[in-house]
Amino acid sequence: MRSAVIVFPGSNCDRDAQVALNAAFGRPPTMIWHGEATLPPHDLIVLPGGFSYGDYLRSGAMAAQSPVLRALRDEVERGVLVLGICNGFQVLTEAGILPGVLMRNAALKFVCRDVELIVETSASPFTRGYEAGQVLTIPVAHHDGNYFADAATLDRLEGEGRIAFRYASDDNPNGSARNIAGILNDRGNVLGMMPHPERAVDPLHCGTDGRAMFAGLMEALAA
Repeated sequence: MRSAVIVFPGSNCDRDAQVALNAAFGRPPTMIWHGEATLPPHDLIVLPGGFSYGDYLRSGAMAAQSPVLRALRDEVERGVLVLGICNGFQVLTEAGILPGVLMRNAALKFVCRDVELIVETSASPFTRGYEAGQVLTIPVAHHDGNYFADAATLDRLEGEGRIAFRYASDDNPNGSARNIAGILNDRGNVLGMMPHPERAVDPLHCGTDGRAMFAGLMEALAA
């Protein structure tokens, strides 16, 4: 299975993603600099967390203009799996690949802690390793994770089963609409999520609830 991690100036979770993918796939991912205009064939592409371009404009807005994003859109159309984590989720919304926006946290503070995450669907390559309704403990680390979309878009996401994860109702760290923590595109081959599953794959990190996501992706790609 061939995986890749896109690296932007300011990425700080690219190595975390690299370690998680290497452990799951048994081979290291290709690390691709954001300035590349083409992408070699891959089965899974990860946009990692971090603070691309220092978040000096809107989080992910400058990264969304990188040359590699034009190639990424073509890969999405071909059905390649794409996972955007934290800043990667912000990039996907800024690029128009996923609907909605990620705004400043409701409390106007950076949040870095474990949260309880509820799996909303197991019917996607990203969530097939879980059961719907399962509660996970996954870390978050963001200042702009407040997911917002208009009511029609939120209703469409609900009706089409495209909400992958929600925060537990009493553990929403950022004020996201309807406790949304992660969403899928309409084809189901793109997932954007604010929590960091790649930081929850090693027992030494005090949790392994993210491991099943990467194992499930490997199973989905092998099927």
